[in-house]
Amino acid sequence: MREKKMSTIAVLGAGPGLGMSVAQRFAEEGYAVGLVSRSADRHPGYLETLAASGVPAVAVAADLREPGGISSALAEITAELGPIDVVYHGPGAHDLSAPTVGILETGPAEIRRATAEIVEPAAEVASLVLPAMRSRGSGSLVYVSGVSALVPLPFLGPYAPASGALRTYARTLAAAVAEDGIHVGSLVVGGLIERGDIHQMLTEPGTPAPYATLDPDKVADAVWRLAAGTEDEIVFDVLTPQH
Repeated sequence: MREKKMSTIAVLGAGPGLGMSVAQRFAEEGYAVGLVSRSADRHPGYLETLAASGVPAVAVAADLREPGGISSALAEITAELGPIDVVYHGPGAHDLSAPTVGILETGPAEIRRATAEIVEPAAEVASLVLPAMRSRGSGSLVYVSGVSALVPLPFLGPYAPASGALRTYARTLAAAVAEDGIHVGSLVVGGLIERGDIHQMLTEPGTPAPYATLDPDKVADAVWRLAAGTEDEIVFDVLTPQH
């Protein structure tokens, strides 16, 4: 392990859209960057992009929903870059091609599955990084939830209540650790993230996106503000502008 000389961010959910925008935003501020995504296929390109910032970076392939995935990924980042100061928790959808189920077709099994996919990994991350952060008296976590945490979106089925639970978890955790000098931010996103996997899947080359989009660089700047503790929750909503 190298000597700790700079702050480190762990980007849990390193995709070509928001994840990499967050990584680059923090790299610009001098942070070492640990990237985590399910596949290593795009890691060489990600690391090449970050190399231009001149900061140390490492990329780890891990499924955060699998047993041991989070702990092994965070351990590898810590071994390579030193203690983790900021965690960005924004893993993407597990299966982009999976059909959606409406709330009227959602039963207890679907709720349990969605909660296990969305809320349990968030809680595991906190259990792994908070002890060291509390001991140091500093650190930040930023959790990303969907706008269905704030606005009823029945077509999202079990993922709507699970997203609400994730937001509530983040807000409650923030209240619990504020006196320890730790910031827990809630980022609520309603919109198609440009350059992201879903954006690429839904948008044909040369054609406009079918839904309102969000600039990942602007959202990444919000992640920076949340990690700094200047704001505790930021909402981007271009899907339900009446909210």
